[in-house]
Amino acid sequence: MSAEPMTTAFDQATPLPLTYRPGQRPGGEGEALIRQHLPLVRRIAWHVHGAMSTLVEVEDLVQVGLVALVEAAAGFEDRGQVTFRQYLATRLRGAMIDELRRQATTTRGAMRRRRQYGAAIRQLTDATGTPPTEAAVATHLGVTVERLRAEYQTAEAVRFDSIDEVYADDLPWFADDTPNAFEQLSEGQTRDRLIAAITALPEREAQVIQLYYVEELNLEEIGLVLGVGAARVCQIKGSAHARLKKAMARR
Repeated sequence: MSAEPMTTAFDQATPLPLTYRPGQRPGGEGEALIRQHLPLVRRIAWHVHGAMSTLVEVEDLVQVGLVALVEAAAGFEDRGQVTFRQYLATRLRGAMIDELRRQATTTRGAMRRRRQYGAAIRQLTDATGTPPTEAAVATHLGVTVERLRAEYQTAEAVRFDSIDEVYADDLPWFADDTPNAFEQLSEGQTRDRLIAAITALPEREAQVIQLYYVEELNLEEIGLVLGVGAARVCQIKGSAHARLKKAMARR
């Protein structure tokens, strides 16, 4: 059977109101949502990858995003408050950042040293039949005992504690930094000046600022939109920043 009639049926299907259906399988409305929003998955994956970390490949983030997309299409409930695209963007970003956090619990260097330390202990134990001393392990790894203690024995993953266990009112990092009324008024005036400065930018510079900060495209994607290379986009963005900085410095 040809796949062509099925494609036609999907394209001609009348959109139905979004409702919450637990366990909804992709297909019909859900499959249409998935197909429609696949480009958003890749766009946000590139943005998260470029802005936060290169610890994982962008394709790994795309895979995480695809899972989140399928789950979002199956569980979205339209209450008239947000669109599916807005809901999905939040789900995608959250899922990708969670993946980065999981990957970032141990640095690559720490992981490598931890593997070397464990392998050295196993090899020396197998050779002698007894656990090796620190000096023996250090000699095997070609480092000093001091470096062994500082960089190898302590090369463990970062431990995340519950905030309920570490919170205290008198600790400075939990202090409330909410701006007061005068600061909020100043920020409002600054915002108005910034809007005016952006409005005064040349058309292409204003477009780059819009695409980068509002649409959240990376330089490569902006280049595709404008028909120029990423290096040229970087130059345009730099010129826009210089104009904005000069405009904001005026009183």
